[in-house]
Order: sequence, then C-alpha cells, then structure tokens
Amino acid sequence: MGKILSVPALQRVRRSLKKRKKKVVFTNGTFDVIHRGHVEYLAKAKQLGDVLIVGLNTDASIRRIKGPRRPINRNADRAAVLAALASVDYVCLFGEDTPQRLIEQIVPDVLVKGADWKVDAIVGKEVVEHNGGVVRTIRLTPGRSTTTVIQRILDAHRDA
Repeated sequence: MGKILSVPALQRVRRSLKKRKKKVVFTNGTFDVIHRGHVEYLAKAKQLGDVLIVGLNTDASIRRIKGPRRPINRNADRAAVLAALASVDYVCLFGEDTPQRLIEQIVPDVLVKGADWKVDAIVGKEVVEHNGGVVRTIRLTPGRSTTTVIQRILDAHRDA
C-alpha cells in the first residue's frame, strides 16, 4: 500500500492505527507549489503525534476556492510531492471546499492548521474535540507562501 489513499483505504488504516493506539495528526490544504514553509509546517505537525495524514484539495475544489488559474500543479503531482516528504505518512484527496467530511470520516486525534487560522474557525474542530482530540495551530515560516513564490516567478519572467 502506498501513501496516497482513497477515503475507504484511509478509514481502514485509521482503524488499524487506533487499535495500535497511535496518535493520528491531520492537516489539510492545497499545497500547490511546495516550498520551505510547507515542509517546515508539516514537520512540526508530525511532531504532534505518531502518524501525519494530509488532506489535499482536488483541482476542482481549488478552482472553486482560488479561481480558474489555480492550481498550478495538478492532483497527482501535488499528492506525489507531499507523499515523498519524510514527515507525511498518508495523503488523501478530497473534493469538497472544506475537509469537514474527511475529518468526520477519520476523526484524527490532533487537528492542525497554520497560526493564521483562529482556532474557533478551524473546520472540524467540533468533531475532533467531541471525540477527545485536540486542535492546534502552528506558527508559519515568515515570508514563505505560495502566493509569494508565484509572484516572484511572474516578476522574474515579466520582462523576459
């Protein structure tokens, strides 16, 4: 079994991890153009438990959220890059605009988002806390964002 799983396969893995008393951490995002900030964020998330699951927005959901010019990289490419990171144990794509349904299906022990999110606004918070889990935020690496990377690329090629 690889690291990129369907929801049913991830649910089976989650049940197995629960039986073995492994602490499951979940985070989600678009992870469109992977950069240092992403890598550091995911490494910090992994430190909060035994297994890190990343919920990854599909191309269609990203277009709905961020507009027709995104994502830059497609589902398979973004998932493959995430799965190659040492800190990431599993990747699961979801097509909704939020990971609420996926969180309900796997019920992680720790739900993580960047510190740019207010804890009360984190999708899935109620599900995780209701089931005895915790919600955490992680300080983001200053000056690192996908928007900044894309803008630097555009600026570098504007006069080319």
